[in-house]
Amino acid sequence: MTYDHQPRSRTVDFFTRQALPAPRVTADQARRIAAEHFGLTAHAESLGSQQDANFLLTHDDGSPAAVLKIANPAFTATEIDAQDTAADLIAGAQPGLRLATVLRDVDGNRRAAAVDTDSGPVTARLLRHLPGGTLSGPRHLSPRTVAAMGRVAGQVSTTLSGFRHPGLDRVLQWDPRHADRVVEQLLEHVTEADRRTAVRSAATEAWAALLEVADRLPRQAVHLDLTDDNLVRSPDSPLPLPDGVIDFGDLTDTWAVCELAIPLSSMLHHDGMEPHHVLPAVRAFHETRPLSADEAAALWPLVVLRAATLVVSGRQQAAVDGDNAYVNAALDREWRIFEQATAVPATVMTRLITDTLGTGPARIPAPAPARPLVAALDPASTAVLDLSAESDAMDHGTWLDRTADDRLAAALLAEGATAVATPYGLARLTAAPALSATSPATVATGIDVWLRGPAALHAPHDGRVLAAAPGHLAVTCGPYALHLSFPDTVRPAPAPDAPLRAGDPLAALPAGARFHVSLQEQAAPAVPALVRPEYAAGWLALTTDPAPLLGLPASATAPQPDLLARRAAAFAPVQEHYYANPPRMERGWRHHMLSAEGRSYLDMVNNVTPLGHAHPRVEQAVSRQLRRLNTNSRFHYSAVVEFTERLAALLPDPLDTVFLVNSGSEAVDLGIRLAIGATGQHDVVALREAYHGWTYASDAVSTSLQDNPNALATRPGWVHTVDSPNSYRGRYRGEQAARYAPEAVRVIDELAASGRPAGAFIGESYYGNAGGVALPDGYLRQVYAAVRRHGGLAIADEIQVGYGRLGHWFWGFEQQQAVPDIVCVAKAMGNGHPLGAVITSRAIADRYRDQGYFFSSTGGSPVSSIAGLTVLDALRDEDLQGNATRTGGRLKSGLQALAAHHPIIGAVHGSGLYLGLELVRDRTTLEPATEETAELCDRMLDLGVIVQPTGDHLNILKIKPPLCMDAPAVDFFTSTLDRALSELGHRGTE
Repeated sequence: MTYDHQPRSRTVDFFTRQALPAPRVTADQARRIAAEHFGLTAHAESLGSQQDANFLLTHDDGSPAAVLKIANPAFTATEIDAQDTAADLIAGAQPGLRLATVLRDVDGNRRAAAVDTDSGPVTARLLRHLPGGTLSGPRHLSPRTVAAMGRVAGQVSTTLSGFRHPGLDRVLQWDPRHADRVVEQLLEHVTEADRRTAVRSAATEAWAALLEVADRLPRQAVHLDLTDDNLVRSPDSPLPLPDGVIDFGDLTDTWAVCELAIPLSSMLHHDGMEPHHVLPAVRAFHETRPLSADEAAALWPLVVLRAATLVVSGRQQAAVDGDNAYVNAALDREWRIFEQATAVPATVMTRLITDTLGTGPARIPAPAPARPLVAALDPASTAVLDLSAESDAMDHGTWLDRTADDRLAAALLAEGATAVATPYGLARLTAAPALSATSPATVATGIDVWLRGPAALHAPHDGRVLAAAPGHLAVTCGPYALHLSFPDTVRPAPAPDAPLRAGDPLAALPAGARFHVSLQEQAAPAVPALVRPEYAAGWLALTTDPAPLLGLPASATAPQPDLLARRAAAFAPVQEHYYANPPRMERGWRHHMLSAEGRSYLDMVNNVTPLGHAHPRVEQAVSRQLRRLNTNSRFHYSAVVEFTERLAALLPDPLDTVFLVNSGSEAVDLGIRLAIGATGQHDVVALREAYHGWTYASDAVSTSLQDNPNALATRPGWVHTVDSPNSYRGRYRGEQAARYAPEAVRVIDELAASGRPAGAFIGESYYGNAGGVALPDGYLRQVYAAVRRHGGLAIADEIQVGYGRLGHWFWGFEQQQAVPDIVCVAKAMGNGHPLGAVITSRAIADRYRDQGYFFSSTGGSPVSSIAGLTVLDALRDEDLQGNATRTGGRLKSGLQALAAHHPIIGAVHGSGLYLGLELVRDRTTLEPATEETAELCDRMLDLGVIVQPTGDHLNILKIKPPLCMDAPAVDFFTSTLDRALSELGHRGTE
């Protein structure tokens, strides 16, 4: 079956012409055409094209005048009129889209002319120039960009659905309805035998899949070329978000779903793009113009056919139009598109797409066995081995042991289980490497079984043998194929293609053997035992749970309510989450966070866990104390005494008295109350661009616009702010930053002169919220002296930067060679356990009694105290402050080296393992690269790294990983960051 038709003489037919070389027009000739036929004096610059000749016409001042489009001689006036009419139609119906419509004179006539060229008579016309540039090039496309491409395609498709015109009746090589003929006719131009075979095979398979639904696919007018080359990015967006459409040269009547397949294929050559990355476009198109089940089934075969057509057409066009630079430059990216389009079986991608749209068919469960697969297997004594992130078996880094599966199964067998089986469909954490820029294959498509004793495998149903070889057997099992893998020393009993009766012997397994069982659709491609999470829905749709064949219950397959939606419904939305589509994190280990999909992410943000996630000493100590006693600090016990003594000993005189609370917010709140109570002065001076907490008092002194855009305008009257002493982007930079301290002193003096002396000055001792910017030398000494001169106290917020994170200093105020009166600390103190503290002098602490009694139910509880003590022990014993110095130095050097290659890196702030990478659009103006930073964080997540923005402009990567971070992790982070910045187009010239 083919989709050919008799061409009309007035429109183009590719198969009668064989080739359509672009008109041969030089830039000088284009300039003359513009002058002679349109009265436009302009410079002409070739824009390149596969089959037309396009030129940007500019005025003497460089501003664009128009685009001169010289159509291929094969295209008739009827076809060109259809193109101009369609562009006008979309422009009128979709005000949010910009269209390269034909320009018209004062009478409304198209500015078009018949022109003689070396290629014969052609039609030249002036089109509207759309500023912004296209999405062409290798730059990685973010999910937002991909979704926008799909949305534009949906808008165009919706608008053109009722468009009719005789110029649509064309036979184009780009129309997938003719892809089988195009590939067959042009395949000889692919000279490499292996590539030619790959193209032929993929195209044949895709065409066969397409024919199954082709008769049911709706047809309409289709732009057919909404590629990255023809989608124009908005000039108002710093990120490549398309809002413009150009080049209607391929406009035709064909299957409507082609309008989506074409842009999907064009995405695949971009850096780092894989097939699963196109799914946001599919969703966005479907939301705008719903896809039918048949269209969803046709979509990926169309992508494959488009890729094959691009390859053969590009080779043919290069042969007939050898000096066409545009054509030759496209050859490599066209092959890249083909490679990616065929990297995952089309059947899998189709099931993945239908799962994404919620239109996939229900999975057929495994048929109940007529005979058990494993003779004498007792389901009651079969242990389930859960290897997921939520399994207790994965504690203490067990997942990093590549022999963990066999070792854990052996332990269960030794404990009395007659067999051990893994669940179907779960992600196995034991398959995840610690550091990987590509998600590993972790999701199980079958079951692994370990046997304590010898066992015989039997046919569960009547059927026949599909394949048999040492170590492998495949037999029919109802609508499925039963695949069995076992040691190569085991030979299957039946021969290939032999008939089977239920109960016939299949294989004899020795004691202790491990075998794998899976049920796959008989026509499905070979299904791996483990698949990557991004494609799991597609692969699993081709399988079903084989557990019933073993007498075990099947895994639950009913759709579960979306966890993120449940969170939004029950958890106050103001408690935001990282990322628009966050991975579900269910485990941590050292400087890694582990998702439910079995992926390990390098954690670059969790300063809450300085020792690393799930530190065994903390877990064991807290668990031990919980078994003994947990109460409040009004009772007498040793842990709170030992902890507060240890904590006070870490601070200089006269800071010798400790209050214990539950969080940093509470610590700051209490610190302010202590200062006001001790001085009787109720005004407080705070730094701008700072965050201190969410309680009334700590929020009152928080001035970060990131956390509260109205922060400065909503401060209570008792809070007075001074300029952020940011030596990089503040009012005073470099050596001029020394002026910040005198200005702050002047504010403090003026407050006192007005009769409102400050009771306290509060500030981070190392500017954490601004991205790890060090305060100017001597800043705190001068400001502390000023506030004390007027009877006030100095409060140091060490919540983010204290506890050895800075490497060279345990406390941030040590870098300033200043001693505060009150120190607030939290986060790091409990390694994730809620614990905070305020340390001050005995004299200041005693003044709190003037305000009443202080008590915190769990602040200083036995468990909290033990957690705090254990953290201090581990910091000392594991030399984590020293590691912050060494590893942080390696990390900072690596980041500084990246700055030499990526102009978007404006500065590397910080010390130790509290660093900030500030991203700017211009190193002179320091314009913040806010959107670029967000996009970078999303790409880093895709590459296995968790990092987030900070600062008032959200343009600084906050880099504050667990202090146990090691050299391999540092190198992985810097290399991945280099890759992401390069993929996103930020690499400068060498």
